[in-house]
Amino acid sequence: MSLSPQLQALIEARARDDSLIVFLTGAGISAESGIPTFRGEAGYWVRGSRVYQPTELARWATFSSKPELVWPWYLYRRGICRDAEPNSAHLALAEIEAHLGSRFVLVTQNVDGLHLRAGNSLDRTWQIHGNIDFMRCARECDPTLHEVPDLGPITQGADFDPAWKAQLRCPECQGWSRPHVLWFDESYDEERYRAESAVQAATKASLLVIVGTAGATNLPIQMGEIARRRGIPIIDINPDHDPFAALAEAGDGGWVPEPASTGLAWIRDGLTGA
Repeated sequence: MSLSPQLQALIEARARDDSLIVFLTGAGISAESGIPTFRGEAGYWVRGSRVYQPTELARWATFSSKPELVWPWYLYRRGICRDAEPNSAHLALAEIEAHLGSRFVLVTQNVDGLHLRAGNSLDRTWQIHGNIDFMRCARECDPTLHEVPDLGPITQGADFDPAWKAQLRCPECQGWSRPHVLWFDESYDEERYRAESAVQAATKASLLVIVGTAGATNLPIQMGEIARRRGIPIIDINPDHDPFAALAEAGDGGWVPEPASTGLAWIRDGLTGA
């Protein structure tokens, strides 16, 4: 199998022009690396007899009152991400960026850092939900990002080890550092999450390729709607038919009902002439 003749012609046309192509990725691309979805079973956190949902823990309100509850969960999740390796879909996007250069923008909802580890550049990879490998001052005394220290294997439901506290402090004010991720009770911004840049990219793109996301968060939905209103093609790569697939089928693009690795290999080959 391959892309439909319509989509193949679209990709080949974009390969010949000098327009901007924007890629938007979600959890589906990292699922092939073994990273479970955020809201799946591995996202739950069990402490004693209490089971916490991800939506309870991924909040500023929870962290600000219970940092010693939230930090072990994030250290556990970070361990899962660090144990994973970029898959062929990540590598295909790195190859596409190398070929397109300034014509390429990647907007990712994933915090696992796998796109950067695969070879995509930080300048052209906009991590709109942050990156779990980094932390910043919880008091916002300094915007500098610092790498989360390696505190060893963290098991499901682990208690906070008091010895960690010194390594999770802001080096400037000595208050808590927090994971560099966007929480449910926080808003997108440009400084930390490149939100305005992502919107602007959607207003300039000649093609929006959406990979492995059902559009459960606001900014990706905005990008899809901007593309639809502008009448630019959308290609949605996802085994499941979702709202983005409907947007893609309503215009000059289309739905590719395949895993990320398969769909992006076809896109890469069409854009690079492989």
